[in-house]
Amino acid sequence: MFIDNDFPKILGAELYRPHPAYVTEMAVEPVVVHDFTRQPGQTVQLDRYKFWGTPGTKDSRERISDQTIGTANSRNITKEKVLVVLKEYTGPADPGDPTQPSTFKIARETLITAQRLLLDTGNLNMFHQSIGSLTLLDDYRRWRDRVFIDELAKAEANGAASTTQGGYYFAGAKEKNASGQITYSVAEYQSQNQQFQVRTDLLTVVKDLRKRNVPTFADGLYRCICDPVFMMHLRRDQDFREIARYAGAPGQGMYMGNPMMPNNASFYMGPQAGQGYFLAGEPVMPTGVQFEGVKFFESTNFPIKNVNASFDAGSTYTSQEVAQGYFFGPQSIGVGIGGPNAQVLINNNDDFSRFIILIWQLYAGFEILNKDFVTTAFSFIQDDGSV
Repeated sequence: MFIDNDFPKILGAELYRPHPAYVTEMAVEPVVVHDFTRQPGQTVQLDRYKFWGTPGTKDSRERISDQTIGTANSRNITKEKVLVVLKEYTGPADPGDPTQPSTFKIARETLITAQRLLLDTGNLNMFHQSIGSLTLLDDYRRWRDRVFIDELAKAEANGAASTTQGGYYFAGAKEKNASGQITYSVAEYQSQNQQFQVRTDLLTVVKDLRKRNVPTFADGLYRCICDPVFMMHLRRDQDFREIARYAGAPGQGMYMGNPMMPNNASFYMGPQAGQGYFLAGEPVMPTGVQFEGVKFFESTNFPIKNVNASFDAGSTYTSQEVAQGYFFGPQSIGVGIGGPNAQVLINNNDDFSRFIILIWQLYAGFEILNKDFVTTAFSFIQDDGSV
């Protein structure tokens, strides 16, 4: 006999399972604080850590025998408090209006026939496919993935990225004018300077990240989440295309592996490469592509973005679509969670037990913690057709 309480628990557990199609949260490794007592409208405190500053010289740290060290100039670890307001999020959304709530409905007959046997035999993938609950899970995963992308995008408001601050970076190191427009000359356009180049733009972005002391992840690398067009522009470089034929492999950085294995030798290597890994035929998470101190992950979940730009030295400006690639270090994004975390809830208004009606629910707050740890790079899609 089917018990109503079973199904929400089964689906709720699936909300926590990473999926290789949505890699942004895995790549970002956000700072997470979970306070079970907090409810929507209340706050969760996150910490934004700062560096001590200029280290000084050898002589500046020298002390003499009669010098007093314990003075009023002592200080604690430099950090700022970031209060994240918790909000209630639910899904799925109305198909005609994503701002309006909706529900996921399954006929009980669907569950008490052959599909129930799939669950009893442990075939969870086929079970969710057969009853359609993959759509509910995909709704949550796609929404959460987009949230992290949108938080990274907030670094653009910081201004142009440089050796001292994070922010935006347009191909060719162009900066916005007073009207927020980007200008390229005809010669630059014909040379494809409006599209992200490995030999100039990528090296500049990585150099700026290092110069402003953005920490790397535990493997000694920065990370980039980019859309397919941005990746295509990178792959036009012969060196990048050669290395991007393969994905990250263990044996580099903190991972212990075969030292004879070449860099980026295998796409799916399992938990020893720091991936999410599951039994029963579940896919592991992609390891990314490592190049020039950055590990690249590709995502198809980016929103469309347009920027006013001129390719004729400012004579005419038009709205142009840009490809996006976000470079970042750790502690860039913070997440505050309240209550029981993500869960699937059942609606008791089930039309005399003929249907099972569900939603997913989450009490959380998301916030970019360090805009200086993020560079939002943009590459214009339009070219002169000679590429």
